[in-house]
Amino acid sequence: MTRIVAQSLTRENFAEFGEVIEAEGAHHYPINAGKCERYHALATAEAAGPNCRVILNIFKGTPYAFPLKLTMVERHPFGSQAFVPLSPRPFLVVVCHDTAEGPGTPHAFITRPGQGVNYPRNLWHGVLTPIGEPQDFLVVDRAGDGVNLEEFFFPEPYEIVLPEGSQP
Repeated sequence: MTRIVAQSLTRENFAEFGEVIEAEGAHHYPINAGKCERYHALATAEAAGPNCRVILNIFKGTPYAFPLKLTMVERHPFGSQAFVPLSPRPFLVVVCHDTAEGPGTPHAFITRPGQGVNYPRNLWHGVLTPIGEPQDFLVVDRAGDGVNLEEFFFPEPYEIVLPEGSQP
């Protein structure tokens, strides 16, 4: 089983896979008579296909045991998918480039508290993976006609480990 150590999530090391959603370092300006700071255009939602629309959801995730045995990834051909944690807890992000044979070797990231991610259409990614405790997420997703989920099961699983010092 191939072992992959999750690395810290940054805008730079995740740019080839999607967008990091976080206030730190983002364009912002005051609104509402200076009583609110708007962090503008942190990610772009995509929705394609018949009768499509962008929707907001809350997902209540259960933590996974580590090391994680990664057997499957998924992608969404008609819409992006954003995960924004509603608590200041990290979570695991797993993504893969697309190859002629399906998803390539996984890349694993661990978020800092307050970071979220936006996966573009057709990006192979792992399922929602809270670390240590149950966690709620605001999820921006696509609804509409057509099948917007494709799953791929690896012939051999991968083992994802957290960096030293970040174990739950």
